[in-house]
Amino acid sequence: TVNLPSIRGAVRAVGSYLQDQGLNLLINNAGISSHATLHSLDSQEMLSVFATNVVGPLQVVKEFLPLLEKAVKGTGKKGLSCSRAAIINVSTKLGSIGLCLGVSEAPTYPYRASKAAQNMVTRCMAAELQDKGILCMAIHPGWVKTDMGTEKAPLSVEQSVRGILTVLASLSQDNSGAFLDWE
Repeated sequence: TVNLPSIRGAVRAVGSYLQDQGLNLLINNAGISSHATLHSLDSQEMLSVFATNVVGPLQVVKEFLPLLEKAVKGTGKKGLSCSRAAIINVSTKLGSIGLCLGVSEAPTYPYRASKAAQNMVTRCMAAELQDKGILCMAIHPGWVKTDMGTEKAPLSVEQSVRGILTVLASLSQDNSGAFLDWE
């Protein structure tokens, strides 16, 4: 389940820290994995993964939206960019219907389906929030050496973050609603 009091506490803490300024960049990096196959799938596990990977980030955006809107008004900048206001959802190619075709991973139904749903949520937010001056996009961080990525992954956290920051710095209106790679 989504911990709404925790999210609201984070909004209060960030708002207090920023004082009269808004929040320019919100990065949703929620993600839990599941290796469930068709035969091992359990509906409760599916719902739990969707709660974390889809509903959680959506609720975070909903609660932080006033701070993002405040940033748009305060920057005096035009167009969409991370220096104005942006929502970045960390996703995965495994959740992209088009990009995952060449990936021979296990089905991992809950994880992949939830990330596909998160990608659609990103597109919906981009359409709804672009007129408010807020850029929304999803990014694939690569296969990274983390608890989820394991030591088998080719990328260090530092390499992935460096690449993501380069991509974020180049974002514009043309990228709103897009699904991009860390490179």
